[in-house]
Amino acid sequence: MVRKKKIKKPSPLLYADSDINADQLYFGKVFVPDPFLSFSVNGKKYAFANSLEISRMNSESTFDELLSLEEWLGKAARRYRKKTGSITDIVRLVVGEFAISEFVVAPDFPAGLAFKLRAARVPFKIAEGPLFPQRDCKNDAEAKALKEGNAASATGIKAAEKMLRDSTIKKGNLMHGGRLLTSERVRQVIEIACLEKGAMSHKTIVAGGDQGCDPHCNGYGPLRANELIVVDVFPRVARHGYHGDMTRTFLKGKATPEQRRLVRTVRNAQKLALATIKAGITGAKVHSAVEAHFKAEGYLTKKSNGSPEGFIHGTGHGLGLEIHEPPRLNKTGPRLKAGNVVTVEPGLYYRGVGGCRIEDVVRVTKSGVEMLSKCHYRWELR
Repeated sequence: MVRKKKIKKPSPLLYADSDINADQLYFGKVFVPDPFLSFSVNGKKYAFANSLEISRMNSESTFDELLSLEEWLGKAARRYRKKTGSITDIVRLVVGEFAISEFVVAPDFPAGLAFKLRAARVPFKIAEGPLFPQRDCKNDAEAKALKEGNAASATGIKAAEKMLRDSTIKKGNLMHGGRLLTSERVRQVIEIACLEKGAMSHKTIVAGGDQGCDPHCNGYGPLRANELIVVDVFPRVARHGYHGDMTRTFLKGKATPEQRRLVRTVRNAQKLALATIKAGITGAKVHSAVEAHFKAEGYLTKKSNGSPEGFIHGTGHGLGLEIHEPPRLNKTGPRLKAGNVVTVEPGLYYRGVGGCRIEDVVRVTKSGVEMLSKCHYRWELR
């Protein structure tokens, strides 16, 4: 196992659970609920697995070799003359046995372990950017997984639409099944629909009226007639961990001319962004085009009574194993590459009128975009 020459290229080192940490899941393609150590040498991927997980990881993961955690803890204890070995001791052994010159770790690498490695004089550096920059561009298999996530999003949104459409209006409130229709009830229906598609939607947004003017307000309480309702569904597919992310804005009853103009302007802004995106264009240019469109239509972004209103967020963000990934479509968004997957979600928010956001997901191509989400845009429900 010992190599004669030191490996000059830094070797990625991870210590995290793959249920939550996207890098660890990307690296080994297996869900493990507890933190575990993994690394690579010359393109070969290794992971330390305990007796509980090693058999399953051997059949489900893409690691080239699994090393017994218990055996290496024992080896480390003997090597360093301790009663029991530790993760730090294992990493020290790996440096010698795999002839590693230096590790590279992600910016979110556990600080406690990092300090212990420094004290043990294990050579490592923190990556200046993502640990796996290749995650930014999705291949066909990843695009298919993201389509599955967005199909779950669409199913959830359609469940919400049906519940709103089937509701009745009584004294300005929406009623369903003889009871007040609330954000919580609609959210439950959405999340059940996503579960039936094999995905889990967490913190789903169903925000009506002025609540919808705070883009990350989950929404709570009764939903009212003739008010815009922002429905944002971003589930994670249980089988592989990739997300969907889709937003539609609905209104049950009759919209005002001002509300109709707001929704029309947001939809046209989204069409403009979709027509602008292609490989080589910066995310900043896409965002600037949307800003210019809103300004030309008279929708200004400013503060009103201390609260921001107008177009108060970016045009989009990367999507994959995390709900927010590079690249961004915002004021500082980088040059887009073929294979980038981004959301396109312009929005306008004015208290007293309501909030509107319309969101879809696309994969960037050399000439434009490939749509990864699909759901209609009918929003006024009578």
